[in-house]
Amino acid sequence: MGELTDRAKGLANEAIGNTKQAAGKATNDASLHAEGVVQERKGELDQAKGKVKGALGDDI
Repeated sequence: MGELTDRAKGLANEAIGNTKQAAGKATNDASLHAEGVVQERKGELDQAKGKVKGALGDDI
């Protein structure tokens, strides 16, 4: 995947993760909240991967 693809995927995962966290808090569902935290972290990693690819090129 390219830099922009990784960054877009990361943003999407962060947004979905934040939504799951909010829904988990609102419904007092700890597992949904935890799932949201994990998905948000995955999105942050995807974005970091995209930044590295942008700095070093897509050939990594």
